[in-house]
Amino acid sequence: MGYTKLWIHIVWTTKYRRPLLIKEVRSVIFDHIKEYALKKSIYIDSLNSHLEHIHCLVPMGSGQNVEEVLRLLKGESSHWINKSKILSEKFEWQDEYFAVSVSESAVHRVRKYIKNKEDHHRKKTFSEEYQEFIKSYKFDRFVSG
Repeated sequence: MGYTKLWIHIVWTTKYRRPLLIKEVRSVIFDHIKEYALKKSIYIDSLNSHLEHIHCLVPMGSGQNVEEVLRLLKGESSHWINKSKILSEKFEWQDEYFAVSVSESAVHRVRKYIKNKEDHHRKKTFSEEYQEFIKSYKFDRFVSG
């Protein structure tokens, strides 16, 4: 049996980046996502959000892949949010996402970054953060025009 632990920092947004993840519902949504993740053998190390997006740090185990983890977390959570009527309007996640590997030596920095989302977004909008991700991780090289 092989052992793997690949740290992945994942960011996904609400549909049309609508600011629906208000402070009053975040903890309820986070608790549900974490509970469901455990049922699916997905360990969420860190999870936090701002109004229109979520940051998540996940150590991927053997047999897991980013696409499947996100399909499970996003699909089930949006269904649950709507079924539970946590928000007054229909909720959906955007199809796109970011996922980047994190070295073991940088895990503590990413945890801190995720934990401090509120402070971070007092200084920088999500659009600015998005552009930084595109540039820093050179995603623009992979996007065909």
